[in-house]
Amino acid sequence: MYDYDLLVVGSANADLVIDVERRPGAGETVLGGDLAVHPGGKGANQAVAAARLGARTALLARVGDDGHGRLLLDAQRAAGVDTASVLVGGAPTGVALITVDPSGDNSIVVSPGANGRLTPGDVRDAGALFRGSRVVSTQLEIPLETVVEVVRSLAEGSRFVLNPSPPRPLPQEVLAACDPLIVNEHEAKVILGDSAGDGGAGDGGVGDEPADWARQLLAAGPRSVVVTLGAEGALVADATGVTRVASVKVDAVDTTGAGDAFTAALAWRLGAGATLAEAAGYAARVGAAAVTRRGAQESYPTGAEVEAL
Repeated sequence: MYDYDLLVVGSANADLVIDVERRPGAGETVLGGDLAVHPGGKGANQAVAAARLGARTALLARVGDDGHGRLLLDAQRAAGVDTASVLVGGAPTGVALITVDPSGDNSIVVSPGANGRLTPGDVRDAGALFRGSRVVSTQLEIPLETVVEVVRSLAEGSRFVLNPSPPRPLPQEVLAACDPLIVNEHEAKVILGDSAGDGGAGDGGVGDEPADWARQLLAAGPRSVVVTLGAEGALVADATGVTRVASVKVDAVDTTGAGDAFTAALAWRLGAGATLAEAAGYAARVGAAAVTRRGAQESYPTGAEVEAL
């Protein structure tokens, strides 16, 4: 019997958000709206999203002993996340600087802060937490060596989900554990490197289509792959082939954190026994609900809200 449906190992940031009419170019200054501060970070976002949906969720992360850290801990607890393994101190809490344009698209710069101090030793010290978790999810806003230790700490029978954001080349040990690897178009191209878009299937290249990227990523070692396509839905790929998952049409207000909601929902549903395509379909509805509201964590729906969508 597992104590948790989902263990999230990852980042916790304070999101500093400003609405802009357009993003500044190099050397340019533009005026924006009032600054808003929200709890965020890809790890903390995933934990809140899963808990709101009803998953028994724990978070392994590090925050600073400061006001932003207290904001993040309060938000996790309010959502029902177990924060006993959230470490405090070592550096200031991580911060994400986010601009949001009128279409709802965002650009983000992250200062890792305490996230960069989440170490492989912290993961090893949490061995009991890993043994009690059905699914483990992480991202790349924490050190890569810590992600490698997460893979090595997985309990027999548990499932590993990785969203490699911000993207970087991954060790084979990490790729081989992913079930699934979840990427957007940009992340797919970074993981594939020079081979992305290099011709078509007929001449040995990857091709320019997301389905080609999904197949090539799968060939790189993951047990399964999900390529998210925003308003166009997603593609799922495993040993049975590539399947398109439809999106839900909504009026987007703010896309901040929508990918984290998608990942959390998919990881939870996989742990509950859904197929990859079924879990991705549910996750697409969760992501669609999230973009209809401002912010990241405060935009995440409950299970009842998803069913009503």
